[in-house]
Amino acid sequence: MKKRAIVPDELQSQHTDWKMSPGLACGDFLFLTGMTGAESDGSLSNDPETQIRTAFRKVGLVLAKDGLSYSALVDMTTYHVGLLDHLELFKSIRAEYVEEPYPSWTAIEVSGFVREDAIIEIKAIASRMPKAN
Repeated sequence: MKKRAIVPDELQSQHTDWKMSPGLACGDFLFLTGMTGAESDGSLSNDPETQIRTAFRKVGLVLAKDGLSYSALVDMTTYHVGLLDHLELFKSIRAEYVEEPYPSWTAIEVSGFVREDAIIEIKAIASRMPKAN
């Protein structure tokens, strides 16, 4: 099966420095690398809302680069440092992005990320097939 890297300009360093694809189109699916709330310049806000919104924005960059929107999401796994400290905030922000039928979702508490002080990472899978009626 043919695979194709999806690399938005803003996320080029993931591809060149880390040797990973922000998104990998394979068959009918687009697999997204986990996105933290760090900005492309490496800065990271101490504000949980800013981190969460930045992570969702980066997911959106990958989707858009492949001609998709958040409605294409079929599965989401989120990793959280201090899950219960920001779960309600995360749920409210997530609700701004997902559409019915809602993607499956698993939230996991972790002790940390490569990027110190990051509190969230979003990993997702999107369907590249047209929506069913």
